[in-house]
Amino acid sequence: MAGLLQALVGVSEKAAELARLCRQEQPLFELLVAEKTGPDRNRRFLQDFKTLADVLIQEVIKHDLGKEFPELQGHIHGEESNEFRDVQGGTVAVRVCATPGDTAALLLSVLGPERAAAELLADAVHRDVALGDVALAGAEPDVSPRDLAVWIDPIDSTNEYIAGREDVPPVDGIAPAGLCSALVLIGVFDRRSGRPVLGVINEPFFRRDPQTLRWHGRYHWGVAHGDTRLCSLSPPVPRTAPRVVLSRAEGDAVRGALGPLCGERLHFAAGAGYKMLCVILGLADAYVLSEGSTFAWDACAPHAILRALGGGVVALGAALRARREGGSGEPPELVYNRPAEGAAGAERWANRGGLVAYLHPQHLQAVLEAL
Repeated sequence: MAGLLQALVGVSEKAAELARLCRQEQPLFELLVAEKTGPDRNRRFLQDFKTLADVLIQEVIKHDLGKEFPELQGHIHGEESNEFRDVQGGTVAVRVCATPGDTAALLLSVLGPERAAAELLADAVHRDVALGDVALAGAEPDVSPRDLAVWIDPIDSTNEYIAGREDVPPVDGIAPAGLCSALVLIGVFDRRSGRPVLGVINEPFFRRDPQTLRWHGRYHWGVAHGDTRLCSLSPPVPRTAPRVVLSRAEGDAVRGALGPLCGERLHFAAGAGYKMLCVILGLADAYVLSEGSTFAWDACAPHAILRALGGGVVALGAALRARREGGSGEPPELVYNRPAEGAAGAERWANRGGLVAYLHPQHLQAVLEAL
């Protein structure tokens, strides 16, 4: 599988550059802001530009990975449908074409008169990305791409990406909201077992240069296959008592149950991927979600990195049932190859029953005991 991890990081960097481009270049930024204001949107262009940005990033990742690893074609899955309404009232499938001109022409069929925007996007889509990370070359697990599949979340925490808030102060290092929580997530899993094998998280908006006002990003990766555990990060030292991060929509029952365990160490943030990243970075010890409001594409990449660091992502509902029934084995981890029975559309891939993302087993056990 030589080069797959490097390819994942490379396409995540291209995706991050596309996400930044939509905020930095005026023709694209005006379209993005129009999504916030609403009434003028359909007079400016035919489609929701926010969704087009998502889809284009997703299709770039699919194209680049599928071209380099043909065994993955048909097994690269994303959050978004790539079909849009064109200027004639029909439909067009957004994709990467053979040349920048062809891609720009296809995008114009969706964007209408926005030629500058289409050309900027097409140029970025076809631009090569150079990586200087020598550590990637020695981090490839011994597994064939024909045994793997991919989940993509092109822009996780899209609402925060659109709002673009840059001045949200962090609390103990955890940003409650803001542009920093918009991430690119690419996770690779074993087709048979469903276990995550490789994960890349890219932070397109990690730091803004005060002189140029240009955003700079960073990425993190992890490998967890067989006995191989490799990561771009080192596992943080565990705290005596866990710091837990939740969604602001989390219910009173969970907040109340975790209060005695965490005290003032209960934090809130936007974006499922960002909250799992907080655990990966050691800013939090666990992320708890009681609802089935995350999906395979949200969790696969962070899960792989957590496994590489010795942690994981547990199916909360199943873990609590097992405890009530006296089970003494390991709590069940999420898998990524099994659609939910009886569900349709995106709900087929919902993480029903919630989840707990953790780094250290003692913190997982403390959280499950409290719940």
